[in-house]
Amino acid sequence: MSETSTPGIAGGASGQGRSTLTSLARSAGRGLAIATILPLASGALLVAQAYLLASVLHRAVVEGESVVALAGPITWIAMLIVLRLGLAALGEQAGITAAESIKFNLRNRLAAKLSASSIEWSASRSSGALSAAVVDQVEVLDGFFARFLPASIQATVLPLAFAAAVLPVDWLVGLLFLLTAPLIPLFMALVGWGAEAATRAQADALARLSGHFADRLRGMTTLKLFGRAEFETRDVERASEDLRRRTLRVLRIAFLSSAVLEFFAALGVAGVALYVGLTYLGFVDLRGSSLTLQAGLFCLLMAPEVYQPLRLLAAHYHDRASAKAAIAEIETRFAGSPEAGAAAERSVHLPMSSGGLPLRVEHLTIQVPETDRVLLDDVSLEIGAGRHLALFGESGIGKSSLLETLARLRPGDGIHIAGFDLATIDEASLRAGVAFISQRSRLFHGSIADNIRLGKPSASAAEIARAAEQACVRDFASKLPEGLDAPVGEGGVGLSGGEGHRVALARLFLRDPGLILLDEPTAHLDAATQARVLDALLDFAKGRTMIVATHSPAVAARLNEAWRLAGGKLLPMPHPQAGRLQKQPRWTA
Repeated sequence: MSETSTPGIAGGASGQGRSTLTSLARSAGRGLAIATILPLASGALLVAQAYLLASVLHRAVVEGESVVALAGPITWIAMLIVLRLGLAALGEQAGITAAESIKFNLRNRLAAKLSASSIEWSASRSSGALSAAVVDQVEVLDGFFARFLPASIQATVLPLAFAAAVLPVDWLVGLLFLLTAPLIPLFMALVGWGAEAATRAQADALARLSGHFADRLRGMTTLKLFGRAEFETRDVERASEDLRRRTLRVLRIAFLSSAVLEFFAALGVAGVALYVGLTYLGFVDLRGSSLTLQAGLFCLLMAPEVYQPLRLLAAHYHDRASAKAAIAEIETRFAGSPEAGAAAERSVHLPMSSGGLPLRVEHLTIQVPETDRVLLDDVSLEIGAGRHLALFGESGIGKSSLLETLARLRPGDGIHIAGFDLATIDEASLRAGVAFISQRSRLFHGSIADNIRLGKPSASAAEIARAAEQACVRDFASKLPEGLDAPVGEGGVGLSGGEGHRVALARLFLRDPGLILLDEPTAHLDAATQARVLDALLDFAKGRTMIVATHSPAVAARLNEAWRLAGGKLLPMPHPQAGRLQKQPRWTA
């Protein structure tokens, strides 16, 4: 696995979590290496510090040397302590920096996947669960990279190195360290299996709660109107309680793993202390020579330090289980998402001109996701530049799906705009050249002018006013005290359906597209307003290619052609102004 890609996160099985974590660790580069190496260097200094301290105490107690004579070794001990503190601080900072870099890069990759995903993929997943994966689950990785990985390297190297340092001083103590130290990771691994399962369940509960809360928050107005707010509040409380219980299970297992470590570490230290004490009292004689105070103190000083890296590992062992569960959750939520590099392959740019863009579709089939229902079956069509087409059909027959597919908001093959494969067109170029206005255009919290400006962020006040006039927005905005500066609630709260749709249409008049796709542009409008909006649309669409999905015969009568979608086929319809028609586009089904 490369350092720049993580196949597991691209939608693989959760079994790839370990290799994904390894790949992310490699991507941290030098920062994580520094966080790992500095504690090892501090461990080497610790051996020297313990040896000097034991030597000073031996010389002071046994040989009776004065403080002045011991000033040199005492100074070295103080310098070693300060140096070790500095190395510990630098190592911790390096680990934090490396973890932040990993989280930043991972969030960028996940954001790129979201941007490259189709509207169907995004709509089929809870936005709350996806946001929890990007924010909360990625944040869980902090402990793994900043603390667990450095601690695991220390626990692997330092106990063996300390035991090897003690062996020349007392072979029995060194052998005791070598025999007892490996038992601790073994029992921790046994406890860790339960910790990983509990943490995965906790991550699932967190994702459910996040998705549940986000969905209820989005629909709060509807819930209040239908009197369901209190019920949904209790439902959120139940989900929160479930998360609390699962979190406590994880903490119980984490405390259990620490207790296992402390038990064996206490046995090891007590065994060394008992051996040294009995040797000094003459009850044990396994050395073949007397045990000096310096040797005994060195063994006693090193005994807790042998187990300290293992204590540190136990303290952060749950970070490993949490990280694996987080990676599994991320992979589950992003399963089936496109690779981040897919968007980068779109390098074709549409012609930047005010003329219409021709459209050609070859053998297009549109199917309802995760079902066998076919909306459009093997349809081919070709529309010349500047042609205007009305698309009829019953509700739910697939008109909106066809327009969304032509706008690359749904997957579809064989679509060509201006001779270019739709899949290869650069995203920014496509959005500039193709305008799509859906039935449910998004309105956000802000003023009416702010919502219109979404069509062209750099638009001047005069341009916004002109677009509002063309879309008949001024008809209702002029009756408000603030006019176009009147506030609009999130989702268009404060405006009727027809008013909100006209605000969305006004965005179109700020743009310069070559292909216009409109889904029920005159819905919710009275006859007089519909006629005025149509006049403005047709005037704006002169020379541009336009497809309009509609139920209104009056709208179809104003366009060049009218076709009906039925049974997965496109069928020609009699046009009330057939004598005025130009050359018909070629449609085959």
